[in-house]
Amino acid sequence: MGVEAGAQAARSRALAVLRIRSRALAVALLPAAVAVVLYAGDTTGHLVGPGWHAARWTVTPLAALVLLAAAGIALVVARARPAVSPTVPIAEESAPDLYRMVRDLADRLDVPAPSAIALTPDCDSWLEDRTHPAHGPPPQTDRDELTGAHGAHRRTTAAPVLVIGSPFLWWMRVGELRAVLAPVVAGTGPSAHPDIAAARRFVRGLDAAVAVSSTSGRCPLTRGVCAAVGWVARLLLRSCREHAALMERGVAAAAAERAQAVDYGLRIVAQEQVGLAYAGWDRLLTRVALPAWRMGRWPSRLDAGVVAALTELSRRDRLAEGFASRLGERPACDLLEEPGAIDEAASLLAARLFHGGPAEQGPDWAPVSWQEYPEEVVDRKWRLDAARLHRALDAQRAHHTPEPTPPTTAGTPTLARILDYLSATPTPNTTEAAPTHPTKAADGERPPQGPPAPDHETRAGGAGGTTTAEGEAEAEADNERTATLAAALTTELAREETPPRTTTTPDSPSPPWDDTTLPLFPLQPPRTARELLTDHVTAMVCCAAMDTAGATPGLDWLDGPTLLINGERAPDLAPGVLSLIEDGDPTPLRHWLTQAGIRPEKPLRLV
Repeated sequence: MGVEAGAQAARSRALAVLRIRSRALAVALLPAAVAVVLYAGDTTGHLVGPGWHAARWTVTPLAALVLLAAAGIALVVARARPAVSPTVPIAEESAPDLYRMVRDLADRLDVPAPSAIALTPDCDSWLEDRTHPAHGPPPQTDRDELTGAHGAHRRTTAAPVLVIGSPFLWWMRVGELRAVLAPVVAGTGPSAHPDIAAARRFVRGLDAAVAVSSTSGRCPLTRGVCAAVGWVARLLLRSCREHAALMERGVAAAAAERAQAVDYGLRIVAQEQVGLAYAGWDRLLTRVALPAWRMGRWPSRLDAGVVAALTELSRRDRLAEGFASRLGERPACDLLEEPGAIDEAASLLAARLFHGGPAEQGPDWAPVSWQEYPEEVVDRKWRLDAARLHRALDAQRAHHTPEPTPPTTAGTPTLARILDYLSATPTPNTTEAAPTHPTKAADGERPPQGPPAPDHETRAGGAGGTTTAEGEAEAEADNERTATLAAALTTELAREETPPRTTTTPDSPSPPWDDTTLPLFPLQPPRTARELLTDHVTAMVCCAAMDTAGATPGLDWLDGPTLLINGERAPDLAPGVLSLIEDGDPTPLRHWLTQAGIRPEKPLRLV
């Protein structure tokens, strides 16, 4: 009863959308119909006279212009390429067991089987119609299906493509994946109805026509024509927006109701795994993959990595009982003939979508395995950041020092230079006494003090002549110095992190999405200058730990790059770094360095 009600609601809304299309066609044909009536009246001798003659000469050009415009708009709507989700296609010969499972599921649900299967590097699954002429000839299926109260009839229809989230295949068991896909596959039933399919094609065509009309860079005449086409397409979209939304809601309700009878109990457990997979996938991308992408390396086994991340998450938080027994069941990736090759293709697509990398690997865009990740990514990232920080520091000292230091005598790359520069406390060899702040010192707060740079050490007056205003000015100078260093890092990093664009030749096929707007789904907003400075100082500390205390780079599946001291994860150094950057207080960080046996005065090896 629920299935039929949802399907009936979807069909009624589809008819409403098609009626809007018919009304638009009637409006376009109205001037031509009036012209035909005027000419028919002239031939029969009824509509004669100067007035009717003038009306014929007025309506005829208008009818021709409206027909020409309507034909152009219809051609744009019919030929405009609707948006297609970027996916990794899965051929049947590369995953026969997966296709067999989906077809068995469709037979059990009594709906047409999807025409093909594709993977997306995301935690979601859906059906996608790719029957538009711009996407090539669609695969055909011939099945019996129920189209309403009039009974069943045989028809030839192009079933949609089933898009599956790649993390599901690696994390879920076969039974769980089947239960998750049941409501999705059930949607092929309403999708095969001719009225629903026609309404969807009309709406997708209008949406694609709006996208085509919004492109720029054309001559004024073409821009005017495109603006007119876009205005008509937007008007029609607004008219059928509510009907299209209710149609899709009815299709989803009918599919969900039909899938209730398939693995209902297992679907509840599988939905919990969907949420868990999404959490692990998000952390893997932002904490592990993003640092590698930023330095031109892309992890080639992201889907296998999400299994390790979720296993670690379940071990730490004890999310489910019987977790070991669940992992003993057959994983869904066993349904693929070559899961490694599919994982690599999905990983490269994820790098393109979320970061904007090239479509193919190259010298500056190379894959990296999980075994090589600590040395190839973590170690190199820390040393690159440390080298960038020292270049920025040398530039700041050369700018603020009255007599700039020659490049040959630039400061030695040591952690001590960073501590001294960012610290508001003068170094022990400072000849000038530190200024005091009597009122704040009484409250136990750290008094503001002048920075150790030479231009601030030679301020007029000694310790006794320093006023409150002078102390505040020195504190503001400290903040300005930190902000300037952070801004310099931001500028330099922005030049380095400009994503490479792919160049296409006239003979190469264009991607199904706008390749000039990558990344399509950026993972994080741009980092602030203070966050960049924090990351670079942290990298400097890690380099000092590796070069002076025998530490090694490591990979935490949930937190990303990590520092290992004596084979164990080092204590969190974020509080000490933040205290140095935000307050100019190096004491917590120096205490951390002493406990770890790190010598900040030793030179470091940079890249």
